[in-house]
Amino acid sequence: MSKSSTVTVREKPVQDVAFATVGGLTVHGETIVVSTDQRIELVDLTNKVMDFVRQFNIHEGLVSLWSMHTTCTLFINEFQSALLSDIKHFLEELVARDAEYMHNNPEHSDCDRMNADSHLRAMLLGHSLTLQVSGGEVVLGQWQRILMAELDGPRARSLRIQILGVSGT
Repeated sequence: MSKSSTVTVREKPVQDVAFATVGGLTVHGETIVVSTDQRIELVDLTNKVMDFVRQFNIHEGLVSLWSMHTTCTLFINEFQSALLSDIKHFLEELVARDAEYMHNNPEHSDCDRMNADSHLRAMLLGHSLTLQVSGGEVVLGQWQRILMAELDGPRARSLRIQILGVSGT
């Protein structure tokens, strides 16, 4: 087993902005960057995603959000200060930072960030969301918000957002 992680390489890099229209179908994707200030930080992306959707006049379709990082995740939940504290506490209790992980051990890994806990926490939350767009708006429940979890910050994180759908009439 190698001490180094396997690198994923594309033949063509992801474009910062990609756009296609065929008939009434539109696809538009772009990369957005979100900067964080804390090692574990929860960021509400709902308004950013809703503004993105509204600018393309997509009446019915899907919007997809994808984290380009293994220690930065996306999920849906309420954005309420007490709950945010509970989520952070839950993650810290479930996956201890100071446990003995092979990923943090120089005998087994070349990672110098000592962030095995961040990788393990990320597995619990997931790296992508796909949401419906209906009537030109993102479909969310009353208390649902689109959240990003930074688990190994502070860092600048790249997220890929893409909308696919048909234009309104």
